[in-house]
Amino acid sequence: MTSNSDSVCRDVFVGGDWRAGGAGEFEVLNPADGSLVSAISDGTEADGTAAVDAAAAALPGWASTPPRERSELLRRTFELMLRDREELAALISAENGKALADARAEVAYAAEFFRWFAEEAVRSAGDYGVAPAGGSRTIVTHKPVGVAALVTPWNFPAAMATRKLAPALAAGCTTVLKPASLTPLTTLAIVRLMVEAGLPAGVVNVVPSKRSGPLVSTWLTDPRVRKISFTGSTEVGQTLLREAAGRVLNTSMELGGNAPFVITEDADLDLAVEAAMVAKFRGGGQACTAANRFYVHADIADAFVERFGAAIEKLSVGPAAEGHDIGPLISADAVADVSGLVDKAVADGARISHRATAPSGTGFYYPPTLLVDVKPDSAIVANEIFGPVAPIVTWTDEAEMLRMVNDTEMGLAAYVISGELGRALHISERIDAGMVGVNRGLVSDPSAPFGGMKQSGLGREGARAGLEEFLETQYFAVHWPA
Repeated sequence: MTSNSDSVCRDVFVGGDWRAGGAGEFEVLNPADGSLVSAISDGTEADGTAAVDAAAAALPGWASTPPRERSELLRRTFELMLRDREELAALISAENGKALADARAEVAYAAEFFRWFAEEAVRSAGDYGVAPAGGSRTIVTHKPVGVAALVTPWNFPAAMATRKLAPALAAGCTTVLKPASLTPLTTLAIVRLMVEAGLPAGVVNVVPSKRSGPLVSTWLTDPRVRKISFTGSTEVGQTLLREAAGRVLNTSMELGGNAPFVITEDADLDLAVEAAMVAKFRGGGQACTAANRFYVHADIADAFVERFGAAIEKLSVGPAAEGHDIGPLISADAVADVSGLVDKAVADGARISHRATAPSGTGFYYPPTLLVDVKPDSAIVANEIFGPVAPIVTWTDEAEMLRMVNDTEMGLAAYVISGELGRALHISERIDAGMVGVNRGLVSDPSAPFGGMKQSGLGREGARAGLEEFLETQYFAVHWPA
C-alpha cells in the first residue's frame, strides 16, 4: 500500500488479476458524514463463476505446496499488515466509521490470524495405530477440503477476512471471498498485501457485489465448491444452511449473539466498569460478542450504575478522523433499529439514567446510553441491540439469574465478573455460551476457538480448531501380515 499513491483497491480480484465487475460500480460511503469513500466494481454471478474457475485451477498446486511455503506467505502478510497498520486503520474508519483506536486494535488482531496460522500450517496432525483385530495398521491423515467460499460481514472488515483466509490457506484450500458491500475496501487492501507477499494466482479471489444472494447461491450450487464459511446474522445463516444442505456442503457459521454480562455482589466495581466499557462499547457495540444485557446483583446495582454511567457520559462521540471514542453506527437503518428498541423499553417502564452526547446533523450517530429498571422479558433484552446501549436487569437469586441468562436461542459469548474466581467459573460453566470472559471484557484471541452454541453458529474459528474447519480427515487401512 505504501508503495503506491493510489492505495485503494476498487476492482474484482480473480485469478491474480484486478478487473472491472460485470455490473458496473457501487458506492462505499463514510457513515460519519455520508461522504463518498470510493466507487467499487460490482461483481456478478459470472464473476463469481470465474472466481471458482480460478480457485479450482489453482487448488492442486496450492494443496501440494509444502506447508513451510504456505506458512511463509502468511507470515509475510502479517508483517506487511503491521507495516501498513495506520493506512489500514484509516481505511477501516473511513468505510466502517469505527473510532481510530478501535480500528488500530482491529488491524493488530486481524494480522495475528496470519501469524497464528503461519505457525499452525507446519504442525501436521495425524495418528497411527494397530487395528484391534490385528492384520492391519491404521494411518490417519488430513487433506484440504477444497475450494472454500468465504462470506464476511461489515463490522470487522479486516479481522473477519483474515480469520477465514489464514486457516483456509494454511490448510491448503483455495478461496473465493465476498466481503460486505458496505465495507469491501479493507479486504481488498489486505489481498493486495497478500499479492505483495507472493500470493499465487487463483489461491484467493475476491468478488465485491451488491448482489449478495445470487452471488453466494452461485457458489453454493457449484460442485467445485466444497466449503462455505459465513459470518453474519442468524437469519441469513439459516437460509445458507438450507441451501448448503442440498449438496451436503461442509459449513461453518458464526451467527448472531445476545451476550449476558453478569456481575455478582462481591465483584470489584472498578474492574466491572472497566470490563463493561470494553465489552459494550468496543466498535460502538456493533459486535456479535458485545455485551447485550447486564445482570447486576441488587446489592451493588446502584453503585455500579453510578460508576458505569459516569464513564459512559465521558465518552466522546463523533467522526473517527477527529479522534473520538465512539463513531457512528453503520447506517440510518441501524440507528432506527437501536432507537426503536430504546423507545419501546422506556415505554415499558425502563429509564435512561446516563447518556453521552452525540452530534446531530449528518452521520449515523446514536448516543451511548445506560438503561435501568429494565424488565427481564423486554424486547431490548431478548434482541441483539448492535449499538451503544446497556440495559440493566437486577437479580438476587443465582438460579433465577441463570435461567434468565440462558433464556435465549443465542449462545455466542458471555461475561462474568465476580470477586471469587471459583464462583465465577461455577457460573460460567452453567451458561450456554461458546465463550465466556471471566473478569475481563474481551473474549476474542486468534489462539482460542471462537464460536457459539445453539443458533449462534456451527464450528470454530481460531486456534487449531480453526484450521481443522478446512481439513478433511482421511485414513488408510494398511495390510500388515502377521
